[in-house]
Amino acid sequence: MEQKIYLNGEFVPRQEAKISVYDHGLLYGDGIFEGLRTYNGRIFKLAEHMDRLHRSAKYICLDIPLSREKLINAVLKTAQLNGYRDCYVRIVVTRGEGDLGLAPEKCKSSTLFIIVDKIELFSEEFYKKGLEIITVPTQRNTPYNLDPRVKSLNYLNNILAKIEAQNAGFKEAIMLNREGFVTECTADNIFIVDNDVIKTPPTYMGALDGITRKTVIEIAKKLSIEVKEEILARYDLFNADECFLTGTGAEIMPVVKIDGRTIGDGKVGNTINKVRSAYKKLVETEGTSYL
Repeated sequence: MEQKIYLNGEFVPRQEAKISVYDHGLLYGDGIFEGLRTYNGRIFKLAEHMDRLHRSAKYICLDIPLSREKLINAVLKTAQLNGYRDCYVRIVVTRGEGDLGLAPEKCKSSTLFIIVDKIELFSEEFYKKGLEIITVPTQRNTPYNLDPRVKSLNYLNNILAKIEAQNAGFKEAIMLNREGFVTECTADNIFIVDNDVIKTPPTYMGALDGITRKTVIEIAKKLSIEVKEEILARYDLFNADECFLTGTGAEIMPVVKIDGRTIGDGKVGNTINKVRSAYKKLVETEGTSYL
């Protein structure tokens, strides 16, 4: 089946899905996006992703060219046309085509496109054995400059952190804020388990308000596992009993070593296994159907 992209009201083949070189999303990273997952023909947490997309748009004064209802229908139709039962959906809204200046008023209309495709950030081996990660020098954007709850197209510092990890031979990296506290990884939120309590940095420290992050917190509470949003330093990570990452693309990824320090006994822990099992059941049974 030929891959179809939704682009400004039309469904076009991938090779024909093009935007202007004067689009401010390309020139300046002026735009927002959401990444969603589908499982067994259902989009997981569609309403929550729509909420975050609209909040991001309001924050940066960006008009989404479709109503919420029409955008949801466009997402469902794009997923349906591509025929995948399990896939990744990317919604992107840019400021649109303008000139070479920064002024957003030169962009007369927003650009909207929706991509549906397969995604595999990590091989199955890492989910079974756990990931080894490092801390890198590149810092997370400070909330004083750009609120981390905005999922914008400005990802250069995350990309630089990812490059630093790859150059050192690792697949993922921890990013600190300017005070030296833990925020998140390049594309994932981070959690630890400490004396049977799950802990994760609060969003005001520079962490994205992740949909999977929220889902894991809800799951943990249903499993009667205490959860705390708490300021964390590298010291806390090194001395944790377990550690894991969460994200729409990565789902729930165990971590067994950080900066050369073995976490817990160096194996995927019981708490992680419980949360992952509950998460898998949830994504297979909930969601908005498109097939």
